[in-house]
Order: sequence, then C-alpha cells, then structure tokens
Amino acid sequence: MNNKIIYQLLTIAFMVLSSSINAQSLLDKLDKEFPEKPIYVIAAFKTTRIGLGHSIETRKKGALEISLYNRYWNIPNFEGQRFLADVVSTRYGLDYSFSDNFTFGLGYTNHDKITDGFVKHKLLKQRKNSKKRFISITLVQGFSHRNSENTNEDIYEPITSSNKYAFTSQVLIARKINSELSLQISPTFIHKEASSLNSDPNNQFAIGFGGRHKIGSHASIVSEYFYVANPLKSVQTYNAFMVGVNWELSHLLLQFQVTNARNFVEDTFISQTKNNFNAKDGNFHFGFNATFVLQTKKKKL
Repeated sequence: MNNKIIYQLLTIAFMVLSSSINAQSLLDKLDKEFPEKPIYVIAAFKTTRIGLGHSIETRKKGALEISLYNRYWNIPNFEGQRFLADVVSTRYGLDYSFSDNFTFGLGYTNHDKITDGFVKHKLLKQRKNSKKRFISITLVQGFSHRNSENTNEDIYEPITSSNKYAFTSQVLIARKINSELSLQISPTFIHKEASSLNSDPNNQFAIGFGGRHKIGSHASIVSEYFYVANPLKSVQTYNAFMVGVNWELSHLLLQFQVTNARNFVEDTFISQTKNNFNAKDGNFHFGFNATFVLQTKKKKL
C-alpha cells in the first residue's frame, strides 16, 4: 500500500469523524432548544367518580357533566306495595370544568334533602416512564347543607341552624399501574357543626381505598371502601363499601353497583352509613348512576 492510498484513507476517516461530531453537536443543540415534552398518563378511571366517591379525574376545559345517581333499597316489614324497591333516592348533579385541571360541581338529593357542592383541582399528573411523577394527586373540597328541619331514618339528630352544614376535604392519590389496573387512596377530613345533643365528634378522619380493573374495551369492575378512624358514638355505623361495573358508551357512562351506603354526599356516606354490607334486613342496596358529558367549547384546530 503506497503513501497515496494511505493518505486518501486517512482523509476519508477524518471527514467521517468530523461529520459525526458535527451531527451530534447539532442534535444536542436541537434537544436543548426543543426539549422532549412529558407524556402524561390519561384515563386512570375514565370518569370523575369511582362509584361512591371522587376519582382523581377532571374533565377537559368547557365540559359540562350532567349526572343522575340513584339508590334503591327495601324497608323491613314494609306493608306498602311499591314496584321493585320500597325507597328510591336520587341525586341530580351538574359539574363544569373551568380548565383541564379545575372543576366546580353542585348537586341535590331528594330523599335526605341535602344540597352539596365541591371544587376539584388536579395538582399533579402521573407521567409515563418517569420515576419522579409516578402518581397523580387531586385535591377536593366539598360542602353540604341539609334543608330539612325534621329527622328521618338517615339523620341521627334534629337539625338546627348550628348543624346544617358539613365540610369534607380530601387528597386523592392514584396510580395507573398498567392499561387495565388503577388504584387510589383518599385521606379524608370531615368537619360538621358541633351539636349539644350528644358527644359525637364534629371532626372525623377517614381513608378511602378504590380500584378499577378493565375487563373489556368499554367495561370495568370498580370497588371502594372507606375506613373511619373515629366513628360516631351516638349510633352504630359501618364503613361504606361498594362493588360494581362501569359501562362506557361514548359520552354516556353507566354505573351499576351494590353497596351498603344510602347517601351520596361524602360527609354522610363515609361517616353515617348505618347498615353493614350484607343481604339481611334490607342492607343490600342497588345503585344505578348515569353520567352524560357535553362539551360546551369547540376544540382549537
């Protein structure tokens, strides 16, 4: 091999090395100028409620969610003749998303005459393939007001002007494990106006556990359980439990569930459920929820 050939080979090698270095330098500059956007995990629960309580999900900006929650149960030794169930309780709700991460909602329950509302803010979103943001966190602040001045089977003491109001604060922490399984825990603080009629605590602490397992392209099994650390003293209460099936139909979501909770508002079903989860004495309740989402703002092209 003569010197001319060696010189040509060295020249080619130098040109290739220089091009590679320049190309890598250009890629580094592009990465700095156009950093990779984080990819967030979506649809951990598909809906804003797991079954009984809130999920971490919030709707897109401009979304109006119209909900109709129903609960059916029987009264032991009831002498009347009613079709399917002795009692039907219904909550009518409207939720509106002012942004992708902030929602305000209002509702009214006809059976126990409770008006409720909440504000909901998604604080942190889970990222794909990230060790730093491996969970989602949503904050919920709810309130309720009893309109009835009388007692009934779901209210444990006469309502006065001092104990009509209740406030519920929750931190929802969830992780989408994979495309089929999502789990959530919900530390909860409930404050009610003090009552002079009994020694019940006006501050209660609870924690909720919820999960969703996808069983089909449009169906999933969901379940929730709420443990109360300091339950009421004046009446026997039980921890709320629910198991059910969610069925997604485009903008309509149907939820079918079996539960021991009769109420819909957090401060009532978490701390005031008087029935154990069994089929005795009308303690086995059936729930049917329907939620429709209407987009009030056009998407930007």
